[in-house]
Amino acid sequence: MGRLYYFSTMEEQNENQLNIELSEEIAEGIYSNLAIITHSSSEFVLDFIRVMPGVPKAKVKSRIILTPEHAKRLLKALEDNLEKFENINGRIKIQQDPSGFPMNFGGTMGQA
Repeated sequence: MGRLYYFSTMEEQNENQLNIELSEEIAEGIYSNLAIITHSSSEFVLDFIRVMPGVPKAKVKSRIILTPEHAKRLLKALEDNLEKFENINGRIKIQQDPSGFPMNFGGTMGQA
């Protein structure tokens, strides 16, 4: 499991316990194989999308809106977790697609 990053002093943690509830519906998660990130001067918007082979249209499945500070904290948390993952499981390889967008989903293309 990943780590929860809550940035505060130990004193604050003892005074302000945070009880996080996870419903069954949210615990199931949403599969996404594409993320689009946009930003303004005051927020970052992360849209998570599921693209399926042979389907020309895709819907945003989830949208997360973050302050710039929280976006930076998320980046650092992801970097830390990726480093730990790779230390245990080996380097994650990213295949370079000339178009910049892998649409073959890692397999062979079907033919009709």
